[in-house]
Amino acid sequence: MVKSIYHKAEEISEVTVSKNSSKQYMLDTRLDNLFTSKFTGYPIMFILLGLIFWITIAGANVPSSILADMFFFIEDKITNVFMYLNAPNWLHGILVLGVYRTLAWVVSVMLPPMAIFFPCFTLLEDLGYLPRVAFNLDRLFKKAGAHGKQALTMTMGFGCNAAGIIACRIIDSPRERLIAMITNNFVPCNGRFPTLIMISSIFIGAVVSSTYSSLFASFFVAFLVVIGILITLLVSWGLSKTMLKGVPSSFTLELPSYRKPKIGHIIYTSLIDRTIFVLSRAIVVAIPAGLVTWILANINVGDQSILALFASNLDPFARLIGLDGFILMAFILGLPANEIVLPILIMSYMSEGAMLELDSLQAMGDLFRANGWTTLTALNVMLFSLLHFPCGTTLWTMKKECGSVKWTMVATLIPTTIAIITCFIVTQVAHILF
Repeated sequence: MVKSIYHKAEEISEVTVSKNSSKQYMLDTRLDNLFTSKFTGYPIMFILLGLIFWITIAGANVPSSILADMFFFIEDKITNVFMYLNAPNWLHGILVLGVYRTLAWVVSVMLPPMAIFFPCFTLLEDLGYLPRVAFNLDRLFKKAGAHGKQALTMTMGFGCNAAGIIACRIIDSPRERLIAMITNNFVPCNGRFPTLIMISSIFIGAVVSSTYSSLFASFFVAFLVVIGILITLLVSWGLSKTMLKGVPSSFTLELPSYRKPKIGHIIYTSLIDRTIFVLSRAIVVAIPAGLVTWILANINVGDQSILALFASNLDPFARLIGLDGFILMAFILGLPANEIVLPILIMSYMSEGAMLELDSLQAMGDLFRANGWTTLTALNVMLFSLLHFPCGTTLWTMKKECGSVKWTMVATLIPTTIAIITCFIVTQVAHILF
Protein backbone atom coordinates (compact mmCIF):
# COMPACT_ATOMS: atom_id res chain seq x y z
CA MET A 1 0.00 0.00 0.00
CA VAL A 2 2.76 2.44 0.99
CA LYS A 3 4.74 1.51 -2.11
CA SER A 4 1.78 2.27 -4.39
CA ILE A 5 1.23 5.64 -2.68
CA TYR A 6 4.89 6.58 -3.24
CA HIS A 7 4.73 5.53 -6.89
CA LYS A 8 1.61 7.61 -7.42
CA ALA A 9 3.17 10.61 -5.67
CA GLU A 10 6.23 10.26 -7.87
CA GLU A 11 4.08 10.18 -11.02
CA ILE A 12 2.24 13.34 -9.93
CA SER A 13 5.47 15.15 -9.04
CA GLU A 14 6.99 14.43 -12.45
CA VAL A 15 4.26 16.43 -14.21
CA THR A 16 3.53 19.10 -11.60
CA VAL A 17 6.91 19.97 -10.08
CA SER A 18 9.58 21.77 -12.07
CA LYS A 19 13.24 21.59 -11.16
CA ASN A 20 16.10 23.85 -12.22
CA SER A 21 18.41 20.85 -12.25
CA SER A 22 17.65 17.17 -11.77
CA LYS A 23 21.24 15.89 -11.89
CA GLN A 24 21.43 15.25 -8.14
CA TYR A 25 18.03 13.56 -8.15
CA MET A 26 19.00 11.35 -11.11
CA LEU A 27 22.33 10.47 -9.46
CA ASP A 28 20.62 9.50 -6.18
CA THR A 29 18.11 7.39 -8.08
CA ARG A 30 20.79 5.56 -10.03
CA LEU A 31 22.87 4.91 -6.93
CA ASP A 32 19.81 3.65 -5.05
CA ASN A 33 18.92 1.36 -7.93
CA LEU A 34 22.40 -0.11 -7.48
CA PHE A 35 22.79 -0.12 -3.69
CA THR A 36 19.26 -1.21 -2.79
CA SER A 37 18.71 -3.73 -5.56
CA LYS A 38 17.78 -7.27 -4.55
CA PHE A 39 20.56 -8.53 -6.82
CA THR A 40 23.41 -6.04 -6.31
CA GLY A 41 22.66 -4.55 -2.86
CA TYR A 42 23.94 -7.47 -0.76
CA PRO A 43 27.13 -8.19 -2.78
CA ILE A 44 28.08 -4.50 -2.69
CA MET A 45 27.41 -4.40 1.05
CA PHE A 46 29.68 -7.40 1.59
CA ILE A 47 32.43 -6.07 -0.70
CA LEU A 48 32.49 -2.64 1.00
CA LEU A 49 32.67 -4.26 4.43
CA GLY A 50 35.50 -6.53 3.27
CA LEU A 51 37.42 -3.59 1.80
CA ILE A 52 37.18 -1.68 5.08
CA PHE A 53 38.61 -4.67 6.95
CA TRP A 54 41.37 -5.09 4.35
CA ILE A 55 42.42 -1.45 4.67
CA THR A 56 42.40 -1.86 8.46
CA ILE A 57 44.48 -5.06 8.45
CA ALA A 58 46.97 -3.87 5.84
CA GLY A 59 47.53 -0.52 7.52
CA ALA A 60 47.68 -1.43 11.22
CA ASN A 61 50.80 -3.60 11.47
CA VAL A 62 53.51 -0.93 11.20
CA PRO A 63 52.04 1.63 13.65
CA SER A 64 51.29 -1.20 16.11
CA SER A 65 54.93 -2.27 16.04
CA ILE A 66 56.16 1.32 16.49
CA LEU A 67 53.88 1.91 19.48
CA ALA A 68 54.88 -1.40 21.07
CA ASP A 69 58.59 -0.54 20.78
CA MET A 70 57.94 2.85 22.36
CA PHE A 71 55.90 1.51 25.28
CA PHE A 72 58.31 -1.29 26.12
CA PHE A 73 61.24 1.14 25.93
CA ILE A 74 59.39 3.21 28.54
CA GLU A 75 58.80 0.04 30.57
CA ASP A 76 62.55 -0.56 30.79
CA LYS A 77 63.03 2.95 32.14
CA ILE A 78 60.25 2.47 34.71
CA THR A 79 61.84 -0.82 35.78
CA ASN A 80 65.15 0.96 36.29
CA VAL A 81 63.39 3.47 38.56
CA PHE A 82 61.88 0.65 40.64
CA MET A 83 65.29 -1.00 40.94
CA TYR A 84 66.89 2.31 41.95
CA LEU A 85 64.26 2.74 44.69
CA ASN A 86 64.69 -0.90 45.82
CA ALA A 87 60.95 -1.40 45.43
CA PRO A 88 59.58 -4.86 46.34
CA ASN A 89 59.34 -7.38 43.50
CA TRP A 90 55.61 -7.84 44.06
CA LEU A 91 55.00 -4.10 43.66
CA HIS A 92 57.00 -4.03 40.44
CA GLY A 93 55.12 -7.09 39.24
CA ILE A 94 51.66 -5.67 39.92
CA LEU A 95 52.28 -2.15 38.61
CA VAL A 96 54.69 -2.79 35.74
CA LEU A 97 54.38 -6.41 34.62
CA GLY A 98 50.66 -6.49 35.33
CA VAL A 99 48.99 -3.11 34.88
CA TYR A 100 51.49 -1.25 32.66
CA ARG A 101 52.06 -4.11 30.23
CA THR A 102 48.34 -4.61 29.84
CA LEU A 103 47.87 -0.91 29.13
CA ALA A 104 50.79 -0.95 26.68
CA TRP A 105 49.26 -3.88 24.84
CA VAL A 106 45.79 -2.33 24.74
CA VAL A 107 47.07 0.92 23.26
CA SER A 108 49.71 -0.45 20.86
CA VAL A 109 47.62 -3.28 19.40
CA MET A 110 44.11 -1.80 19.55
CA LEU A 111 44.69 1.86 18.69
CA PRO A 112 45.95 1.50 15.07
CA PRO A 113 43.12 -0.81 13.86
CA MET A 114 40.48 1.41 15.48
CA ALA A 115 42.08 4.60 14.13
CA ILE A 116 41.77 3.13 10.61
CA PHE A 117 38.48 1.23 10.86
CA PHE A 118 36.34 3.94 12.46
CA PRO A 119 37.14 6.71 9.91
CA CYS A 120 36.31 4.27 7.08
CA PHE A 121 33.05 3.25 8.73
CA THR A 122 32.19 6.88 9.53
CA LEU A 123 32.88 7.80 5.89
CA LEU A 124 30.19 5.37 4.73
CA GLU A 125 27.87 6.81 7.36
CA ASP A 126 28.58 10.40 6.28
CA LEU A 127 28.06 9.55 2.61
CA GLY A 128 24.57 8.30 3.42
CA TYR A 129 25.24 4.64 2.64
CA LEU A 130 24.36 3.11 6.04
CA PRO A 131 20.62 3.92 5.72
CA ARG A 132 20.74 1.87 2.50
CA VAL A 133 22.12 -1.05 4.52
CA ALA A 134 19.16 -0.73 6.88
CA PHE A 135 16.81 -0.58 3.86
CA ASN A 136 18.25 -3.81 2.44
CA LEU A 137 17.97 -5.63 5.77
CA ASP A 138 14.45 -4.33 6.46
CA ARG A 139 12.88 -7.01 4.24
CA LEU A 140 14.71 -9.78 6.08
CA PHE A 141 13.68 -8.53 9.53
CA LYS A 142 10.05 -8.41 8.43
CA LYS A 143 10.29 -12.05 7.33
CA ALA A 144 11.89 -12.91 10.68
CA GLY A 145 8.83 -11.53 12.49
CA ALA A 146 10.72 -8.53 13.88
CA HIS A 147 10.40 -4.79 13.35
CA GLY A 148 12.09 -3.19 10.35
CA LYS A 149 13.70 -0.57 12.59
CA GLN A 150 15.74 -3.37 14.14
CA ALA A 151 18.00 -3.03 11.11
CA LEU A 152 18.82 0.50 12.28
CA THR A 153 19.50 -0.56 15.87
CA MET A 154 21.68 -3.42 14.61
CA THR A 155 23.71 -0.96 12.51
CA MET A 156 24.20 1.15 15.63
CA GLY A 157 25.50 -2.00 17.36
CA PHE A 158 28.52 -1.99 15.05
CA GLY A 159 29.73 0.99 17.04
CA CYS A 160 28.73 -0.25 20.50
CA ASN A 161 26.18 -2.87 21.55
CA ALA A 162 25.21 -0.73 24.56
CA ALA A 163 24.45 2.14 22.15
CA GLY A 164 22.49 -0.31 20.02
CA ILE A 165 20.40 -1.26 23.05
CA ILE A 166 19.62 2.42 23.72
CA ALA A 167 18.75 2.90 20.04
CA CYS A 168 16.00 0.30 20.44
CA ARG A 169 13.89 3.09 21.95
CA ILE A 170 12.88 4.01 18.39
CA ILE A 171 10.84 0.77 18.25
CA ASP A 172 7.37 1.46 19.67
CA SER A 173 6.27 -2.14 20.20
CA PRO A 174 7.57 -3.52 23.56
CA ARG A 175 7.68 -7.03 22.08
CA GLU A 176 9.73 -6.03 19.05
CA ARG A 177 11.91 -3.77 21.17
CA LEU A 178 12.83 -6.76 23.37
CA ILE A 179 13.69 -8.85 20.31
CA ALA A 180 15.99 -6.11 19.07
CA MET A 181 17.67 -5.78 22.48
CA ILE A 182 18.22 -9.52 22.93
CA THR A 183 19.72 -10.00 19.47
CA ASN A 184 21.83 -6.83 19.23
CA ASN A 185 24.83 -8.64 20.69
CA PHE A 186 25.20 -10.80 17.56
CA VAL A 187 26.55 -7.75 15.75
CA PRO A 188 30.28 -7.42 16.59
CA CYS A 189 30.95 -4.12 18.33
CA ASN A 190 34.06 -1.92 18.36
CA GLY A 191 35.47 -3.93 21.25
CA ARG A 192 35.35 -7.22 19.34
CA PHE A 193 36.50 -6.02 15.91
CA PRO A 194 40.20 -5.71 16.91
CA THR A 195 40.13 -9.29 18.26
CA LEU A 196 38.49 -10.64 15.11
CA ILE A 197 40.81 -8.67 12.84
CA MET A 198 44.01 -9.64 14.65
CA ILE A 199 43.26 -13.37 14.96
CA SER A 200 42.07 -13.51 11.36
CA SER A 201 45.27 -11.79 10.23
CA ILE A 202 47.46 -14.27 12.13
CA PHE A 203 45.75 -17.57 11.34
CA ILE A 204 43.23 -17.22 8.53
CA GLY A 205 45.51 -15.07 6.39
CA ALA A 206 48.21 -17.74 6.73
CA VAL A 207 46.04 -20.23 4.80
CA VAL A 208 46.86 -18.49 1.50
CA SER A 209 50.05 -16.96 0.12
CA SER A 210 51.39 -13.81 1.75
CA THR A 211 50.38 -11.76 -1.30
CA TYR A 212 46.70 -12.29 -0.63
CA SER A 213 46.78 -12.96 3.12
CA SER A 214 45.49 -9.53 4.21
CA LEU A 215 42.72 -9.57 1.63
CA PHE A 216 41.64 -13.10 2.55
CA ALA A 217 41.70 -12.33 6.28
CA SER A 218 39.65 -9.16 5.83
CA PHE A 219 36.94 -10.84 3.81
CA PHE A 220 36.82 -13.65 6.34
CA VAL A 221 36.02 -11.09 9.05
CA ALA A 222 33.31 -9.69 6.77
CA PHE A 223 32.01 -13.26 6.39
CA LEU A 224 31.84 -13.56 10.19
CA VAL A 225 29.80 -10.36 10.30
CA VAL A 226 27.38 -11.89 7.79
CA ILE A 227 27.12 -14.96 10.03
CA GLY A 228 26.27 -12.67 12.94
CA ILE A 229 23.54 -10.99 10.89
CA LEU A 230 22.08 -14.35 9.84
CA ILE A 231 22.02 -15.56 13.44
CA THR A 232 20.36 -12.27 14.44
CA LEU A 233 17.61 -12.98 11.93
CA LEU A 234 17.31 -16.62 12.99
CA VAL A 235 17.08 -15.84 16.71
CA SER A 236 14.65 -12.96 16.02
CA TRP A 237 12.43 -15.39 14.10
CA GLY A 238 12.67 -17.96 16.91
CA LEU A 239 11.75 -15.41 19.58
CA SER A 240 8.84 -14.07 17.51
CA LYS A 241 7.45 -17.62 17.25
CA THR A 242 7.99 -18.67 20.88
CA MET A 243 8.70 -16.39 23.84
CA LEU A 244 7.71 -13.15 22.09
CA LYS A 245 4.93 -14.08 19.68
CA GLY A 246 3.30 -11.40 17.59
CA VAL A 247 2.85 -9.78 14.19
CA PRO A 248 5.61 -7.37 13.08
CA SER A 249 4.67 -3.69 12.86
CA SER A 250 5.05 -1.65 9.70
CA PHE A 251 7.04 1.51 9.24
CA THR A 252 8.24 3.72 6.40
CA LEU A 253 11.98 4.20 5.99
CA GLU A 254 12.88 7.41 4.14
CA LEU A 255 16.31 7.34 2.56
CA PRO A 256 18.30 10.59 2.89
CA SER A 257 20.09 12.06 -0.11
CA TYR A 258 23.70 11.16 -0.74
CA ARG A 259 25.98 13.92 0.42
CA LYS A 260 29.60 14.97 0.28
CA PRO A 261 31.51 13.78 3.34
CA LYS A 262 32.60 16.40 5.84
CA ILE A 263 36.22 15.67 6.65
CA GLY A 264 36.13 17.52 9.96
CA HIS A 265 33.01 15.65 11.07
CA ILE A 266 34.53 12.30 10.06
CA ILE A 267 37.76 12.97 11.95
CA TYR A 268 35.98 14.18 15.08
CA THR A 269 33.34 11.44 15.13
CA SER A 270 35.69 8.57 14.32
CA LEU A 271 38.71 9.59 16.40
CA ILE A 272 37.16 11.44 19.34
CA ASP A 273 33.65 10.02 19.74
CA ARG A 274 34.59 6.44 18.82
CA THR A 275 38.31 5.62 18.85
CA ILE A 276 39.23 7.64 21.95
CA PHE A 277 35.99 6.71 23.71
CA VAL A 278 36.42 2.97 23.14
CA LEU A 279 40.15 3.06 23.90
CA SER A 280 39.63 5.04 27.11
CA ARG A 281 36.98 2.56 28.24
CA ALA A 282 39.34 -0.31 27.46
CA ILE A 283 42.12 1.36 29.44
CA VAL A 284 39.87 1.95 32.45
CA VAL A 285 38.81 -1.69 32.60
CA ALA A 286 42.29 -2.95 31.70
CA ILE A 287 43.79 -1.49 34.88
CA PRO A 288 41.81 -3.64 37.36
CA ALA A 289 41.82 -6.57 34.92
CA GLY A 290 45.60 -6.48 34.59
CA LEU A 291 45.92 -6.19 38.36
CA VAL A 292 43.55 -9.09 39.11
CA THR A 293 44.96 -11.32 36.39
CA TRP A 294 48.56 -10.78 37.53
CA ILE A 295 47.59 -11.58 41.13
CA LEU A 296 45.72 -14.73 40.04
CA ALA A 297 48.70 -15.76 37.94
CA ASN A 298 51.26 -15.21 40.72
CA ILE A 299 49.52 -16.51 43.84
CA ASN A 300 49.98 -20.26 44.01
CA VAL A 301 47.77 -22.91 45.51
CA GLY A 302 49.97 -25.97 45.83
CA ASP A 303 52.17 -26.16 42.76
CA GLN A 304 50.11 -24.00 40.42
CA SER A 305 48.66 -20.50 40.29
CA ILE A 306 45.03 -19.70 41.02
CA LEU A 307 44.54 -18.75 37.38
CA ALA A 308 46.04 -22.01 36.17
CA LEU A 309 43.91 -23.92 38.68
CA PHE A 310 40.70 -22.36 37.38
CA ALA A 311 41.83 -22.85 33.79
CA SER A 312 42.69 -26.52 34.35
CA ASN A 313 39.22 -27.14 35.78
CA LEU A 314 37.63 -25.48 32.76
CA ASP A 315 39.95 -27.16 30.27
CA PRO A 316 38.01 -30.43 29.66
CA PHE A 317 34.85 -28.51 28.79
CA ALA A 318 36.79 -25.92 26.79
CA ARG A 319 38.43 -28.64 24.68
CA LEU A 320 34.99 -29.93 23.66
CA ILE A 321 34.26 -26.58 22.01
CA GLY A 322 37.71 -26.15 20.46
CA LEU A 323 39.18 -23.80 23.05
CA ASP A 324 41.32 -24.28 26.16
CA GLY A 325 40.87 -23.36 29.81
CA PHE A 326 42.90 -20.15 29.55
CA ILE A 327 40.85 -18.92 26.59
CA LEU A 328 37.61 -19.56 28.44
CA MET A 329 38.98 -17.82 31.55
CA ALA A 330 39.94 -14.82 29.41
CA PHE A 331 36.37 -14.47 28.16
CA ILE A 332 35.00 -14.81 31.70
CA LEU A 333 37.43 -12.27 33.17
CA GLY A 334 36.81 -10.05 30.14
CA LEU A 335 33.14 -9.60 31.05
CA PRO A 336 33.65 -5.88 31.91
CA ALA A 337 34.58 -5.16 28.28
CA ASN A 338 35.41 -7.21 25.19
CA GLU A 339 38.49 -5.08 24.54
CA ILE A 340 40.49 -6.81 27.28
CA VAL A 341 39.91 -10.47 26.37
CA LEU A 342 43.15 -10.76 24.38
CA PRO A 343 45.27 -8.84 26.94
CA ILE A 344 44.01 -11.20 29.66
CA LEU A 345 44.69 -14.23 27.49
CA ILE A 346 48.21 -13.08 26.76
CA MET A 347 48.81 -12.48 30.46
CA SER A 348 47.55 -16.01 31.09
CA TYR A 349 50.09 -17.46 28.66
CA MET A 350 52.85 -16.03 30.85
CA SER A 351 56.48 -16.61 31.42
CA GLU A 352 57.18 -16.58 35.18
CA GLY A 353 54.00 -14.64 35.88
CA ALA A 354 54.56 -11.72 33.50
CA MET A 355 52.97 -10.87 30.20
CA LEU A 356 55.33 -11.42 27.30
CA GLU A 357 56.53 -8.46 25.31
CA LEU A 358 54.58 -8.53 22.06
CA ASP A 359 55.80 -6.09 19.44
CA SER A 360 53.88 -7.43 16.44
CA LEU A 361 51.13 -9.74 15.24
CA GLN A 362 53.85 -12.23 14.39
CA ALA A 363 54.95 -12.34 18.03
CA MET A 364 51.35 -12.81 19.11
CA GLY A 365 50.94 -15.66 16.63
CA ASP A 366 54.12 -17.33 17.88
CA LEU A 367 52.83 -17.10 21.46
CA PHE A 368 49.48 -18.61 20.57
CA ARG A 369 50.99 -21.43 18.51
CA ALA A 370 53.41 -22.22 21.33
CA ASN A 371 50.36 -22.75 23.53
CA GLY A 372 48.75 -25.22 21.14
CA TRP A 373 46.66 -22.98 18.89
CA THR A 374 45.72 -24.24 15.45
CA THR A 375 43.59 -22.71 12.71
CA LEU A 376 40.62 -24.56 14.24
CA THR A 377 41.36 -22.95 17.63
CA ALA A 378 41.50 -19.51 16.03
CA LEU A 379 38.22 -20.13 14.20
CA ASN A 380 36.48 -21.17 17.43
CA VAL A 381 37.88 -18.17 19.32
CA MET A 382 36.50 -15.84 16.64
CA LEU A 383 33.12 -17.59 16.62
CA PHE A 384 32.92 -17.51 20.41
CA SER A 385 33.92 -13.84 20.43
CA LEU A 386 31.24 -13.11 17.84
CA LEU A 387 28.43 -14.99 19.59
CA HIS A 388 29.14 -15.10 23.32
CA PHE A 389 27.49 -13.18 26.19
CA PRO A 390 27.34 -9.36 26.05
CA CYS A 391 29.85 -7.24 27.92
CA GLY A 392 29.04 -5.82 31.35
CA THR A 393 28.22 -2.37 29.95
CA THR A 394 25.70 -3.84 27.50
CA LEU A 395 24.07 -5.98 30.20
CA TRP A 396 23.80 -3.01 32.53
CA THR A 397 22.24 -0.96 29.73
CA MET A 398 19.85 -3.81 28.90
CA LYS A 399 18.67 -3.99 32.51
CA LYS A 400 18.20 -0.23 32.64
CA GLU A 401 16.29 -0.06 29.34
CA CYS A 402 13.94 -3.03 29.77
CA GLY A 403 13.73 -2.88 33.58
CA SER A 404 13.78 -6.67 33.87
CA VAL A 405 16.40 -9.00 35.31
CA LYS A 406 14.64 -11.89 33.55
CA TRP A 407 15.12 -10.51 30.04
CA THR A 408 18.65 -9.43 30.85
CA MET A 409 19.41 -13.05 31.80
CA VAL A 410 17.75 -14.23 28.58
CA ALA A 411 19.97 -11.82 26.64
CA THR A 412 22.96 -13.45 28.38
CA LEU A 413 21.99 -17.11 28.11
CA ILE A 414 20.79 -17.18 24.49
CA PRO A 415 24.03 -15.93 22.86
CA THR A 416 26.22 -17.93 25.24
CA THR A 417 24.30 -21.13 24.46
CA ILE A 418 24.49 -20.46 20.73
CA ALA A 419 28.24 -19.76 20.99
CA ILE A 420 28.86 -23.04 22.84
CA ILE A 421 26.71 -25.12 20.47
CA THR A 422 28.26 -23.53 17.37
CA CYS A 423 31.85 -24.06 18.54
CA PHE A 424 31.03 -27.64 19.61
CA ILE A 425 29.58 -28.51 16.19
CA VAL A 426 32.49 -26.89 14.32
CA THR A 427 35.04 -28.72 16.48
CA GLN A 428 33.42 -32.13 16.22
CA VAL A 429 32.86 -31.83 12.47
CA ALA A 430 36.48 -30.76 11.98
CA HIS A 431 37.70 -33.76 14.01
CA ILE A 432 35.58 -36.11 11.93
CA LEU A 433 36.72 -34.67 8.60
CA PHE A 434 40.37 -34.07 9.41
